Amino acid sequence: MTRRFGRRARILVVLLSCAVVIVAQTGTAVAAPGPDGAPQWWFDSWGVPALWASGARGAGITIAEIDTGVNAQVPQIRASLVPGFDFGVPGGVGFVDHEVKAFGHGTAMASLMVARPSSLGVVGLAPGAKVMPIALPIDGTDDAAGSGADHLPDAIRWAADNGGKIISMSLGGERDPSQDSVPCPSDEQAAITYAISKGLIVVAASGNGGEDGSPVEDPGVCLGVVSVGAVDQSNNVASFSSRHPYLTTSAPGVNIPTLGRIPGKVYSGEGTSQSTAIVSAALALIWSKFPTLSGRQIVSKALSGLDKRSLVRDPGLGFGIINPATAIKSGNPNARNPVYDSVDPYVSQLVAADADTVLKSPPATTNTHVPGGVIIGPAPSPWSSAVVAALLVALVGLVVLILLTLGGLRARRRRAAFAQTTAQVYGVTIGGGHFDGPPTSGYILPNSSDGRFDQPPVALAPPAQAAQPQPQPVAPASPAAPPAPAQSAAPVSTPAPALIPTPAPTPPPLQPGRPINRPVMPTVEDEDAAQWQEVISAEDEGQD
Repeated sequence: MTRRFGRRARILVVLLSCAVVIVAQTGTAVAAPGPDGAPQWWFDSWGVPALWASGARGAGITIAEIDTGVNAQVPQIRASLVPGFDFGVPGGVGFVDHEVKAFGHGTAMASLMVARPSSLGVVGLAPGAKVMPIALPIDGTDDAAGSGADHLPDAIRWAADNGGKIISMSLGGERDPSQDSVPCPSDEQAAITYAISKGLIVVAASGNGGEDGSPVEDPGVCLGVVSVGAVDQSNNVASFSSRHPYLTTSAPGVNIPTLGRIPGKVYSGEGTSQSTAIVSAALALIWSKFPTLSGRQIVSKALSGLDKRSLVRDPGLGFGIINPATAIKSGNPNARNPVYDSVDPYVSQLVAADADTVLKSPPATTNTHVPGGVIIGPAPSPWSSAVVAALLVALVGLVVLILLTLGGLRARRRRAAFAQTTAQVYGVTIGGGHFDGPPTSGYILPNSSDGRFDQPPVALAPPAQAAQPQPQPVAPASPAAPPAPAQSAAPVSTPAPALIPTPAPTPPPLQPGRPINRPVMPTVEDEDAAQWQEVISAEDEGQD
């Protein structure tokens, strides 16, 4: 399902799954986790119990989930959460799912990544990983009427500065060429480049516009992002999955069961949101097996171990379909990496600029610091202190006034841009701060060294507002008590790198859509849940 959220029409996308059989470590046949009618079929395809037994469980990996927040009262998820940040609630740590509807998008995505077994049947792919929820006040949430600002760039930076290893963004915003001069906003690209420079992997949904023109969406279009599409159990591209020549990979996205914001309920849905959560968890499995590798090397292993792998991007599949088992067994950490090739020059610029700043900084003065007080240095005269203080107050006030004025105009422009989309086919151009200015039509992103693995051009397509059905709840239950919240650090800003534009080709043709069946979702028996708990518990000993 596709829903438009946010200051820039953030889209949170919902998915589904199908049926198979999994063999546990002991050799006993165990039904694939998930409710009857919608088991988590990728567990069988990838041999997940064997991956867990080998040590690939996600241990030591923190996934920063930028979404609506996660309900910490859901017992299957609670132990796998670490405090994050809530941009809509002062002092919040992301432990509240702010989606107005009962589904709870952020909670659902977390369940696909880290949920522990229960009678509800949904099991996370990386139960040893941790989820750090970062909640955004976007349309569709109970705090959407906040400041009106787009907090996504700050959320990305906060994740990079506070222990995230993988950033998972099951959201997106359609870009309107009549209002937006860039497919990826410059502040967003700068934040992503900053996160990559600090070693993080950035994953984002490509969108659910496959039946509606596949409009360009950020952050999936941004340089350095693992952009994710959706496939069904037969590894066919889902009809709703957006087709883009910048797509990186695909993952299960049809008939996917998830938990929801209300404890005790299971939902079934479809979309690239769940595909994104599954890819993020798959990367966590690979990284936990090879903890000394860099983020770039983990993505290289994943891309060299894809199913249906291709050396060129397919607009529906990307370079192929994620398969953590193949990546762990035979993926090459030093293989060519088109995702990072596209952003490497700008990461290098950022790292060099940071190093240059450190080198040019004056040596620190040895001062006495009193806890709770101020740093003590050479004492100026009372007259000069008062003058300097007054000037500083006046200057800060002027800067704040200017920033508030510009920020208000910028936020209003972005909201209007997505409220006033047009139906024409369009070309957009990188500009607005990280490119020099918009040419008259389309663009491609900068070339890599041999041109073969270039980050491809943005697809040119009309914006769409497709209505899709909401996921259906299944079984009720009673809530559990939430953990005590903790305070988090405020986000930190850094400057954007500069980039260079070139022209673009026409978009690929869209594939025809197919009808999708949504099964009724009963819960599974406690016996199946107990078997899966035994599989995970056996691996927990000595792991966590």
